[in-house]
Amino acid sequence: MHPILKLVLQRIALGILLLFAASAMIFGLTEALPGDAAQAVLGQGATEEALANLRREMGLDQPAITRYFQWLGGIVQGDLGTSITNRLDIATSISNRLGNTLFLAFWAAVFSVPLAIFLGLLAVRYQNRWPDKVISGATLATISIPEFLIGYVLVYFIAVQLGWFAPLALISDSMSLGQKLHAIALPVIVLTMVVLAHMMRMTRAAILNVMQSAYIETAELKGLSTFNVIRKHAFPNAIAPIVTVVMLNLAYLVVGVVVVEVVFVYPGMGQYLVDAVVKRDVPVVLACGVIFAGIYISLNLIADLVSILANPRLRHPK
Repeated sequence: MHPILKLVLQRIALGILLLFAASAMIFGLTEALPGDAAQAVLGQGATEEALANLRREMGLDQPAITRYFQWLGGIVQGDLGTSITNRLDIATSISNRLGNTLFLAFWAAVFSVPLAIFLGLLAVRYQNRWPDKVISGATLATISIPEFLIGYVLVYFIAVQLGWFAPLALISDSMSLGQKLHAIALPVIVLTMVVLAHMMRMTRAAILNVMQSAYIETAELKGLSTFNVIRKHAFPNAIAPIVTVVMLNLAYLVVGVVVVEVVFVYPGMGQYLVDAVVKRDVPVVLACGVIFAGIYISLNLIADLVSILANPRLRHPK
């Protein structure tokens, strides 16, 4: 068996085990919370008889381990289950929201990835000079501030004071692409600022590490400009760690949008997950958690494969 194929099969098997472990952990943590879905629906003033009847109707009277394996059996068959609070099919409810989350993550990636690589190259070109210091300082500042704070600051100054964009990122299928982009402008800016620093600093560090190689010195002695040395020799050989950090941040754009979606009331998976946690809707929480974990594991697998294909020493370990 080819080493790369063997590696792919090993990572897929490990990913399945991780998904199983993640679902068990999410279920256990949800069960550990005080109260349940029946209590969330009826409120604190509900009688014990009413709670018992609703729990029986929701299936919450069964042991937790039984409910978990019933859900797991449905997942294996491709059935995400039914919400216990509104009795709607979870797959149908998630499909549109997942599309909204991927739409937001896609446009954040379109702006953040090229900008991060460009700023990383610019920082290397002017190493230890004022452009490098300004770029490094600004990106370090953005990564140090929580995304919800950045979001509220942008809402106050850009949406409320200047009126350039709407404070709430509400989109619908009836809107045109331009209207949707205008609606998600603020959350895209927040996500770009959050992930930009990671990718820029890794790009800078990877290229600076390659710049210390002997063949870089040879290229400089041949009379190539610093920009051409970076573009033709340093950047292609530093692509593996850059791709890895880009994939990790793309995974964050999809998985870590929960806070941003809540701040801007964006109708995506993050908002859906938070609502389900508040209502103690365990099947919805499990479905969202497994989807997020699957996306994260898949992007990590892609990052590993691209790193191996980009490095001849890893492609041919012998």
